[in-house]
Amino acid sequence: MALLIGLLIPLLGTMLGSAFVFLMKDEMSVRLQKSLLGFASGVMVAASVWSLLIPAMEMEEGSGAWSVVPAAVGFLLGIGFLLALDELTPHLHLGATSPEGPRSHLSRTAMLALAVTIHNLPEGMAVGVVFAGAGQGAAGLSVASALAVSIGIAIQNVPEGAIISMPMRAAGNSRWRSFVIGSLSGVVEPLGGLVVVLLASLMTPALPYLLAFAAGAMIYVVIEELIPEASEGEHSNLSTIGFAIGFVLMMVLDVVLG
Repeated sequence: MALLIGLLIPLLGTMLGSAFVFLMKDEMSVRLQKSLLGFASGVMVAASVWSLLIPAMEMEEGSGAWSVVPAAVGFLLGIGFLLALDELTPHLHLGATSPEGPRSHLSRTAMLALAVTIHNLPEGMAVGVVFAGAGQGAAGLSVASALAVSIGIAIQNVPEGAIISMPMRAAGNSRWRSFVIGSLSGVVEPLGGLVVVLLASLMTPALPYLLAFAAGAMIYVVIEELIPEASEGEHSNLSTIGFAIGFVLMMVLDVVLG
């Protein structure tokens, strides 16, 4: 039951953020969007370090200096996996005028959905692998710490849901259509988390690598997408403040609940 709740909590965060279309009349202000992008970046970086990379190394602490190898290898594999997805999948980022990846005849909505899927997949993987580690009694991981990751991802999904649904509304879509599209963008997270849980149960020795893999995938999203969007143009200082708040909040959640 705890696993099911943990996998669904991030989706609820996305749905809550998408519901902003019913509360706000106008398009989200640039200042607020910058702040929320920075906040999401801070949460993801803190979760990658405190909840994924450090436990991956703690699980291998008996290996001495070699304890860092699974974390390093898994991290680089996670970066490489997201890089490959980015290069091989036609997708369109919010606010962009031209798509990335190979040429495709997909609609703009479909390519936007693919971009969001690439973005959200690592978050679902992170939640799934932490719950898998807690279920196997891995060092440094518990059900409470797994819930901390799930809650942290859900909190940063609130602004992400709003950042997706509000432009859809501004583009002329109905409130309900914008809400549904924004909410569906988070469905990949529980699905990705479930797949990782199943993989971890079949390959227990690979758990440190999977933890670091999820960390690398999330860091890729932060560096490739969130930080550039938050830093370009005016008011980038707001994204820096948002990053600091998000990082500290996730760090506190991990320590207090873990």
